[in-house]
Amino acid sequence: MDGLRFVAANEAPWDDLQAILTGAAKRCQCQRQRLGDHDWWHMPESERAAILRAETHCGDRRATETIGIVGYDGDEPVAWCAVDRRGVYGRLRGSPVPWQGRDEDPDDASVWAIACVVVRKGHRGQGLTYPLVAAATEYARDRGASAVEGYPMLTGGRKVIWDELSVGPVGPFLAAGFHEVTHPTTRRVVMRREF
Repeated sequence: MDGLRFVAANEAPWDDLQAILTGAAKRCQCQRQRLGDHDWWHMPESERAAILRAETHCGDRRATETIGIVGYDGDEPVAWCAVDRRGVYGRLRGSPVPWQGRDEDPDDASVWAIACVVVRKGHRGQGLTYPLVAAATEYARDRGASAVEGYPMLTGGRKVIWDELSVGPVGPFLAAGFHEVTHPTTRRVVMRREF
């Protein structure tokens, strides 16, 4: 992984992002967190993909807005992270879990969120989530975030399916300098890094 690098999604071709999104991630197209369960559930995958493509502006290096980063090992696309202003994630805003014990404006545009992390099948188990979370954190800071949050899971050393672990495990967030804000459920932790 000497050639590991991360680029803003608009600097990556659409086909590269789609090569990363397989299985449940392909069905989701990184829209469940943004749309919320109600709108997402009955939407066809093709519509989810069209929304993601419009949000990422993949392949358009002149675009001033994009919503995440794509990781490469050499020229091979291997990882994706959705990171954007916290308030755009409808599912996050509508869930009581991240707000339990907190008195904070969910729509504060200066706070960003790492909402989804995906490592491409065939590249998992190599520790790629660590540099992915670190790069997403820097991406948010470089775009003016005052803080960035994550909502990872404690895995207890057990293998967890991607559907649950799309938020990432706790370890990469700790390594990227995040601290625990709350621990609202047995396995979910709200973590944050201030800039």
